[in-house]
Amino acid sequence: MNGIHVLIIEDNQLNFELAADLLEANGCTVQQAQSAEEGLDLARASSPDLVLMDFSLPGMDGLCATRALKSDPRTRHLPVIAVTAHAMKGDEEIARSAGCDGYLTKPIDTRTFIPTLARFLEATGTCHST
Repeated sequence: MNGIHVLIIEDNQLNFELAADLLEANGCTVQQAQSAEEGLDLARASSPDLVLMDFSLPGMDGLCATRALKSDPRTRHLPVIAVTAHAMKGDEEIARSAGCDGYLTKPIDTRTFIPTLARFLEATGTCHST
């Protein structure tokens, strides 16, 4: 996943650090936004290869932020993967209906996180090798 730029929109520092450490160890560059509003600004400014979106954010939630990304011509092409503790029946469908392209639950499984993201990126044509 060398050279992939990932924007993580996550307000919990420990969750961010775990995901960032895994991504950086696999050659990704990582940016953090701690609110949906900050994430929207960063996504527009930096056009990351992938957005990892938490749903429980202060202020605007991740579902609204995903809808905003997908409705903006500047960011609608960005792949968004929900990374959330919302893991009840129907939550994945809610995420997808908001515009998420993928769905992962917390806590992050450190053994499968990178391979799962790599498969997703390969499927979307963003990354051709891991």
